[in-house]
Amino acid sequence: MINVRAPLSAQVIEWSVKPGDVVQVGALLVVLESMKMEHEVRAETALQVSFLHVAVGDTVASGETLLRGQPLQPTAPLPEPHLEEGTQAQLQDPGHRADLQLLHDRLALTEDAARPEAVARRRALGLRTARENIAALCDEGSFLEYGALAVAAQRSRRSEEDLIANTPADGMVTGIGSVNGSLFGETRARTVVMAYDATVLAGTQGMRNHQKTDRLLGIALAQRLPVVLFAEGGGGRPGDTDMPIVAGLHVGTFAAMARLSGQVPVVGIAAGRCFAGNAALLGCSDVIIATRSSNIGMGGPAMVEGGGLGRFRPEEIGPSHVQHANGVIDLLVEDEEQAVAAARRYISFFQGHANEWQAPDVSRLRSVVPENRLRVYDSLPAVEGTVDAGSLLVLRSGFGAGVHTALARIGGRPVGVLANNPMHLGGAIDTDAADKAARFLQLCNAHGLPVVSFVDTPGFMVGPEAEAKAQVRHVSRLFVVAAHLRVPVFAVVLRKGYGLGAMGMTAGGFHAPVCTVAWPTGEFGAMGLEGAVRLGYRKELEALPSGPEREVLFQRLLAQQVANGAAVQMAATLEIDAVIDPAQTREWIAKGLQGARVTEGPASRFIDTW
Repeated sequence: MINVRAPLSAQVIEWSVKPGDVVQVGALLVVLESMKMEHEVRAETALQVSFLHVAVGDTVASGETLLRGQPLQPTAPLPEPHLEEGTQAQLQDPGHRADLQLLHDRLALTEDAARPEAVARRRALGLRTARENIAALCDEGSFLEYGALAVAAQRSRRSEEDLIANTPADGMVTGIGSVNGSLFGETRARTVVMAYDATVLAGTQGMRNHQKTDRLLGIALAQRLPVVLFAEGGGGRPGDTDMPIVAGLHVGTFAAMARLSGQVPVVGIAAGRCFAGNAALLGCSDVIIATRSSNIGMGGPAMVEGGGLGRFRPEEIGPSHVQHANGVIDLLVEDEEQAVAAARRYISFFQGHANEWQAPDVSRLRSVVPENRLRVYDSLPAVEGTVDAGSLLVLRSGFGAGVHTALARIGGRPVGVLANNPMHLGGAIDTDAADKAARFLQLCNAHGLPVVSFVDTPGFMVGPEAEAKAQVRHVSRLFVVAAHLRVPVFAVVLRKGYGLGAMGMTAGGFHAPVCTVAWPTGEFGAMGLEGAVRLGYRKELEALPSGPEREVLFQRLLAQQVANGAAVQMAATLEIDAVIDPAQTREWIAKGLQGARVTEGPASRFIDTW
C-alpha cells in the first residue's frame, strides 16, 4: 500500500482522481491551497487509487495522508534526466504563452521600428535616434534597459494607447551597458547610459524620466560606474498632469548628477538643440562632446522671449563655434558618429592600461625646438613624440590657447598632459589658460591619472589688460589645485622656464614633481631674461646713449644671463634633476611611471565645471 502525504499544511481545493483510477508517474493527484497559492501534488510512482482520506474543503497538516493506493508497474516510465556534472536542467520553452506575447508586443512599441514617422524626421535632420546612439556606444548585446515601459505622466489628459504610441520610455532611454569590454574586460566596461529622445515631446524632462534618471544616477554612484549622457531637448515639461505638483523644483536629478563629479567619469554628448534643464545636466559633465550642428544654452527661444530679451531662432542661441571658443565644449566633432567614437575613446583612459601600444619615433623630438631661441614653434609634436602613437586626445582646444590639455598613454598607461603653447602669447599663461590647466589637473587628480607637464613659458601674463581680468585670482588656481594633488607629476622643460608661471606648470615648484628634467634648449630665470637685463642693469644701460653702443651692451649682458640660466647650470645647482637628450624623454617618463604611485586618501571632492 502507498500513502500519498501532504507536503505542507493547506486546504484541499481540487481532486483530479477518484478511487479505482490508475495513474502514472507525474500525474496530477490533488491541488492544495496555502497562503493564497496553489500547490500541485503529483504521483511519484505508478499506482491505482484505493480511497481518498480527505475531501475538497478539508484542511490537512503537513505529512497527513491524502490518499492510499496499490503500486503498479508503470506502462510508460519517465526516463531519468542525464545531467553533466556541474550543470542544471534547462526549463523547456513554453512557446507563445499569452503573458509573454503581451510583453513582447508591448516592448516592440518602444522600439524605433514602431515609430517610422518620428525616425524619418530624425533622418531629415541628419541625426540618429537615441537608441541608435546607445547601440553605437555600447558593445553589441550588452545594453540592459531600465524603465522601458514608462510613459509620460499624462494619463488624466491622454489615453493609454496614445501614451504608449507617442511617449515611449517617457522620452528617455536609460540603462547599463558595456563600453570597450573587449579591451578592458566586462567589469571595467560597465557604464550607465542615458539618452534623451528628442522625438518624444521634444526631449523634454518629464516626471517619469526624472525618476528613471535618478534611479540610474544612484546606481552609478553606488557602483562607481562611468556615466554617458546624451543631452538633447528643451528642458522641463509643463504638460505632465498626473503629479500633484506646482513647479517641480523639488526633483533631485540635478543634485544627483552633480554629486557624481569627482567620483566617476561623466561624459556629456550634445547634438541638435540642448537647452535649459538638459543643458544644466550637460554642464555637470567632466567633458562635453558636441557636434557642429549643436546649440547649447541655459534657455531656449521661448525662455529668452519670455524674459523680454527678444526673439531668436534656436540656431542663434549657443551655436557650437561660440561654445567651443568659450570653453563649454571640450571636443567638437562633425556628427553623432564621431561623438560616440570620441566618447568611447575618452572613457578608455579611465578603464585601465592598454595591452597593445606602439612607441613613436623619439628621434624626431630633437628637432622640435628651433635653434633660434626666439623662434616660436608648436609644442604638440613634443607631446606626440613622447606618448604612444595615436593615443593623444586633445581637450578644450578652442579655449585657453596658451595651454594644451590632453589625455594620452605612455607604455599603455593613461596619463594627463599639460603643455605650454609658445605660438600664443609666447607661451605666457593668461586667465583662460590658467583656468583650463587648473580644471584639467582636478580631472586627473579625481580619477588617478599621472600628469606630464611640458614647460615653455615666460611666466604669467602681466599688464593692465591682464589684471583687469582678475589675473591674480585665476593664475593662483594652479598653485592651490597643485598643492592638493594626489597623483604624481612629471615635468619636462622644453625651452623657457621663467618665474611663477614655470612654477605653476610644475605643481608649485621644480621639486614638486617626481622628476623635473630639461632639454638642452632649456633656459631659466626668475623672470624673462630680456626683462631681467633691462631691470637689473638699467643704470649701466642708461649711462650709454641710445643706439648701437647701448644695444651691444644689452646683448652682451643678455648672453651672460642666457649662459647663467642654461639648463646645464640649473642641473649643476640641483634646481632641476637632469638635462636629457630629447629622445630620452619617453624613457624617463615611462620609467618614472613604473614606480610612481597615487597617494592614498580621498580625491578632490569634485571637479570644477569651469
